[in-house]
Amino acid sequence: MSSYRVRRPGARVDFDKPLTFSFDGQAYDGFAGDTLASALLANGTRMLARSFKYGRPRGIIGTGPEEPNALMQIETGAHTIPNLKATQVELYDGLVARRTTGWPTLEFDLKSLGGLFSRFMPAGFYYKTFQNQKLWPKFEHIIRQAAGYGSAPSEPDPETYDHSHRHAQVVIVGGGASGLLAALLAGRAGLKVVLLDEQNECGGWLLSSPHSVIGGEQASAWLKSAVGELQSLPNVQVLTRTSAFALHDMNLVLAVEQLQDHLPIADRAAHQPRQRLHRIRAERVVLATGAIERPLVFGNNDVPGIMTASALTTYLNRYGVAVGKRILLQTSNDHVYQGAADLARAGCEVVLADTRTRINPAWEKRVRAAGVDVRTGFGIAYARGRRAVTGAQLVKLDAQRNVVVGSGPSIDCDALGSSGGLSPTVHLYCHDGGRPHWDEERLAFVVPEAGRAKSGIYGVGAVTGEFGLQNALEQTERITRELLSSLGKSAPTSSGNLKTDEPDATPARRIFRVPDGRAEGHGKKAFVDFQNDVSAADIHLAVRENYRSIEHIKRYTALGFGTDQGKLSNVNGFAIAADVLGKSIPEVGTTTYRPAYSPVTFGTLAGAHAGDTFEPRRYSPMQAAHVARGAEFEPVGQWLRPWYFPQTGEDLHAAVRRECLAARRGVGIMDASTLGKIDLRGKDVREFLNRVYANAWTQLAPGKCRYGLMLDENGMVMDDGVTACVADNHFLMTTTTGGAARVMTWLEKWHQTEWPDLDVYMTSVTDHWATAAVVGPKSRQVLAKICSDIDLSPSAFKFMDWREGTVAGVPARVFRISFSGELAFEVNVDANYGHHVWEALMDGGREFDITPYGTETMHVLRAEKGFIIVGQDTDGSMTPLDLDMAWAVGMKKPFSFIGKRSFARSDTAGPNRKQLVGLLTDDPQIVLAEGAQVIERADVTPPAAMLGHVTSSYYSPELGRSIALAVVRDGIARRSEDGHKSGRDLLYAYAGGKAHKVTVVSPVFVDPKGDRQNV
Repeated sequence: MSSYRVRRPGARVDFDKPLTFSFDGQAYDGFAGDTLASALLANGTRMLARSFKYGRPRGIIGTGPEEPNALMQIETGAHTIPNLKATQVELYDGLVARRTTGWPTLEFDLKSLGGLFSRFMPAGFYYKTFQNQKLWPKFEHIIRQAAGYGSAPSEPDPETYDHSHRHAQVVIVGGGASGLLAALLAGRAGLKVVLLDEQNECGGWLLSSPHSVIGGEQASAWLKSAVGELQSLPNVQVLTRTSAFALHDMNLVLAVEQLQDHLPIADRAAHQPRQRLHRIRAERVVLATGAIERPLVFGNNDVPGIMTASALTTYLNRYGVAVGKRILLQTSNDHVYQGAADLARAGCEVVLADTRTRINPAWEKRVRAAGVDVRTGFGIAYARGRRAVTGAQLVKLDAQRNVVVGSGPSIDCDALGSSGGLSPTVHLYCHDGGRPHWDEERLAFVVPEAGRAKSGIYGVGAVTGEFGLQNALEQTERITRELLSSLGKSAPTSSGNLKTDEPDATPARRIFRVPDGRAEGHGKKAFVDFQNDVSAADIHLAVRENYRSIEHIKRYTALGFGTDQGKLSNVNGFAIAADVLGKSIPEVGTTTYRPAYSPVTFGTLAGAHAGDTFEPRRYSPMQAAHVARGAEFEPVGQWLRPWYFPQTGEDLHAAVRRECLAARRGVGIMDASTLGKIDLRGKDVREFLNRVYANAWTQLAPGKCRYGLMLDENGMVMDDGVTACVADNHFLMTTTTGGAARVMTWLEKWHQTEWPDLDVYMTSVTDHWATAAVVGPKSRQVLAKICSDIDLSPSAFKFMDWREGTVAGVPARVFRISFSGELAFEVNVDANYGHHVWEALMDGGREFDITPYGTETMHVLRAEKGFIIVGQDTDGSMTPLDLDMAWAVGMKKPFSFIGKRSFARSDTAGPNRKQLVGLLTDDPQIVLAEGAQVIERADVTPPAAMLGHVTSSYYSPELGRSIALAVVRDGIARRSEDGHKSGRDLLYAYAGGKAHKVTVVSPVFVDPKGDRQNV
C-alpha cells in the first residue's frame, strides 16, 4: 500500500502541529487532528492485525465505530485500554499503541498455519469439536490465547468517572447535516435541546465532503455557520465526543462523553473525570444517526488495503491521506462517484467499476472529467495479494439476471474500495422494541421518518433512507416542524436555501456478492464478517445444516458478533441467507440489536461507585454519640452499626455479657434507626397489607401495632417486621435493616403489575426517622423523666401500642414493642433530632446505669427469646409453619395473600421438613459453631445423613450457658418438653472435626410465657 500525505484544502488535520506516537514499539509521526488509523495509514503501515479464526492478515476497512479489524491496546500499565478501534482513537503526542492479535509477531502468526487447513474449520467447527467435554479443558487456554484481542489492566484504574442526570425537551443523536438542521430549528423555537455526536466535532459526512454545496455555499462554510449559531443559543447544548449507546423506554438516552481520552496522560486534569455517563430523559428524540457504507463480498475481500469506498474518501478529504496511488473502486450505486473524482483530482490513478450498465450520466461526466477510468457492467471476482492488495480480477455481469457472463480485465491497484450501498444506523431505534423495515428501492433496512411519533421518537436523514443530501435536509425540516407542532411550537424562521449540487440519484443495483462460485472454490474466501472470519460459504453451510432462523444462523456462524456488532456485515449476511433460503430479505428479517451500540468502559458504567463509594456507607443520626462512647462497628448492608461498646479491658464477650445483663435487669439502649421504614397511605392500604402479609390487618385500630410475616410466591418467609396503624388510611411498616430496599421493590412490583387498581402510595422514610430503643425493667422510669405528655402506665400504654407525644422537647412517636422480650419503648423522632434525643435518654438514664448496646447483644437477647432474624434463621425455604409461627398466618381470612396457595403443595405441607428448634449442648460451656451440621450419630463416617444445621449460636449471660437455634428435619416433633427426653431429641452438632451431643428443645429459652414484656 503506497499511502502518502496530501495537503487537502478543508482537511481537519493541522499540519502545523506535528505529533509523535508509537505502534508495536516503532516510532511514527502524525499531526493534530489525526486518528491513530489515519496516522498509521499515512506512514504506510499495511497490516495491523490477524484474523480471529484463520490468522489472515488484516488492515483498516472503515473510519469509525464500524471498524472490525484495527483493535488496539492503547497505553501501558494502569492506563492501558484494550480493543479500542484505531479509527476512533484521536492521536495525541506520545500515544503508545500495540497490536492485540498475532503471535509471536504480527508478521509471523502461528495461527495463520491453521488457516492453511481452513476447509476443515467451517462454521460450527468449535461446537462439533467440543461436544466432547473432556477436550475443552485441554485446549481452552490455547484457544483463548490464540483469539488475542487485548488484555485488561492488572493495576487499579487511576482515572475517575462521572454520571450526569438531565432532562431535555429534544435530544438529537447525530451531528451531521440533518442533526444540525434539526437542532437549529428546535433551538430557534426556544426548546431545551441536547445534540450528541460521537466524533470530536460535528459535521458527519460533510467533514469528508467539504466541497459539496448547500444553499449556494460550500458545505464547510454552512457547517461552520450552523455550529456557531448553535453554540450561541443558551438553550442548546452540543456534546461532541459523546456516543449515545442506548435508548430505553420513555425516551431515556444513555450516552458516554469522552472528556480526556484525546489528551496525553500527563496533560489530563486530575480534578476532571476521564469519561462521563449521561442519562438524559427527553420529551422527544430525533435520530439523525446516518448510515454506514457496506462493502461488497468477493473473493479475498479481506486483504489489507481493501476498504469501503467512503473510507478512502474520508482519509483523503478529512485527514489528508491518500491510501494508494492506483485505486480500484467497485460500486453498485452512485455514492462513490464524488469520492472517485476527489481521489483523481488528488493525483491518484482511479479505475471505477460499476456493476450497473446504465449509470448516472451527470456523475459519469464529472468523474470522467476528473480523469477516472469508468468500467460499467463489471464486478470483482476476487482480489490479489496477501499482506497488501496488488490488484483484482473483474468479471462481466448480466445486469438483469445478476450472473457472470464472462471474464473481465485484471486491474492492478494498491488500494481498493467497494460500496454495496448504505446501511442506516438503526441500532438505537431498535433498543426499546422498534423494528426497521426493508426498503427495496434503497436496498436497506430503514427507520420510518415519523419513527414512533406517539412515543416521541423521530428519524431524519440517512437513517430513514434519505441518502441524498438535499432530500435529507428538506425531509429534516419537514419532520422537525412536525415535532415542534407536537410540543405546541412552530419554527420561527425558515432554514433558508437547502439546495445542493448533487445530481439526481440513479437506482442502485441489488448485489451483495458477485455470484462467482469459482472464487471460494479456489481458496479465495469471500468474507461477510471480518472480525469473526465468517464467509459467504459459512452462511450457505448453516442453511444446509437446517438453520432457518436468522438468529440461529447468526449464532452458528458468529455473524454480527464482536465489537462492531454487525455494522458492516449484517445486511450482507441477511441477503445471502435470504438468497440461499429462497426468501425475500424482509422475510428473513434482522437480528436483535441490543445496547450498547459501541463498547463502553466499566469505569464509565460504574461512575463514582468505586472503592469506598461502590457501596456508600450509611450512618445513623446517632453515629457521633456512638463514636464518642468507643463503639466498635460492623457493616450491616450499607449501614455501619455499633457492634458492641467495650469498656477498659473488655473484649467482645465481656462487653456483650455486661450489655445483656443490663438490658435484662436494668436498662439498656440501642440505636434502631437502621430498620427499614415504609410509609403507606391510601384508601385501599388495609387491603394491600392483607395481600402482602400473611396475617390479617382489617381490624387493626389506630394506635395499635402488629407483627407481620411477608412471604414470597412460594410461601417462604422473605421478611418480617412490625407495622403500626397511624390512621385508617395510613400505616407505617418496618422491615429488617438489610431488607428495606428489597421489600420496597417487592411492594411496588405487586402494586404496579398486579394490583394497579388499589389506591396505595408508598414512600421509603427510613432516613427520615431516628429510633432509640430503651429496653429493660427500668425503661419506663427512664422515658418518664424526659416525656411528660404520654401516659406510660401499663394500663394506658400496653404492649404493641404506639403513642404520639414529646420526648426531650421533640415531637415523637413512641412504640411499645420489643425485640428483646423485655419491657421496651422505641422512640422515633425526626432524624435531625436523633442525636439530641439519644443524649437526653442517656442523661435521663444515668441514675439507672443506662447501658448502650450493639448488634451482638441484640442478637443474643432475641435468640434467648427465640425471635428469628430473616436471612440468618431462614434461608428462602422456610414457611411460617416451619418456624412454628402458624399464629402469624391468617389462613381463615376471607381473602388470599401472597404465598397462600403454596401451603397446599405436597412438598410444603408434607413431612420431613426442616423446622426451627432450640439446641442445648450437654456441656453448657460449649458454644456451637453457626453452620454446624445436625446429625443423628456421633459417627460421621460417610455417608452421614444431615438433618439440618445451626443457624444462631451464643453464650447466654441470663442463663449462664450456651444456647443455639437450628433448623432440623421434623424438629418440632423432636423437641424435649419440660425436660422429658424422648430419645429422638438427642442429636449431634458436627463442626470442626468434632460432634457435640445436643438436646432439641423449644427455641424460647428465656421467659417462655412473655411476662416480662407485658409489665
